[in-house]
Amino acid sequence: MTAKRGLITDSFKVVKKERRGGKRKKSPTPPPQEGEDVYLGGRAAEDVTETVRDEELQKLRQFDLDWRFGPCTGISRLQRWDRAKLHGLNPPEEIRDLLLQTQDEPEYDLNLWSEYPF
Repeated sequence: MTAKRGLITDSFKVVKKERRGGKRKKSPTPPPQEGEDVYLGGRAAEDVTETVRDEELQKLRQFDLDWRFGPCTGISRLQRWDRAKLHGLNPPEEIRDLLLQTQDEPEYDLNLWSEYPF
């Protein structure tokens, strides 16, 4: 006759291990002194502006890829936005505002597909 086998935890005691290093106490960061570079999250202020620029360009790329507003080849982003508004497609106002603020920068004005020959 064989003995009835149970769970492995019936034979061995469950032991939870303590985390390495234990709990850490967070210390507040001191405010920057006058004349000192402002760092945000370990990055300088210039890096933050680059991040904002990258986020804005990403929003514009998403606008280019959204087919609800019609094709985007052969025209600028602002022309496409105006055409979509004219046809009642309700393009986001945020995109128009961004395009009007950065009209003189070709990276903002030209659509995603402008770099590719057709």
